[in-house]
Amino acid sequence: QVQLQESGGGSVQSGGSLRLSCAASGTTYSNYCMGWFRQAPGKEREGVATIDTNGITTYVDSVKGRFTISQDNAKNILYLQMNALKPDDTGMYYCAAERPWEVAGTTRTVCRPEVNTYKFRGQGTQVTVSS
Repeated sequence: QVQLQESGGGSVQSGGSLRLSCAASGTTYSNYCMGWFRQAPGKEREGVATIDTNGITTYVDSVKGRFTISQDNAKNILYLQMNALKPDDTGMYYCAAERPWEVAGTTRTVCRPEVNTYKFRGQGTQVTVSS
């Protein structure tokens, strides 16, 4: 069973920075598709960033150039560095993980982009950005 625990959330002013961490147990990050999604009050879940088993990253357009997803495989920790934060970034941030999917008829595996629907997720950490 994969267990994920986020930390690092808090309250900052617009333009500030935060670094979220996600510690995993029961798995090795390098074997899983990993990512972050967020949910603001009254809004749907939104995928923020993903990192696949080859270290390739993706970001939602609204955070490109401001957020960076990374992982420390030795420590089994996933990070989300968030800079130049805006009030629209406010929400509960969740770490998520699932095994990559096999491509039929090949030896390749791929990660789904829909990180907000990954099989495993943590309890979330709150990020509040004030103007």
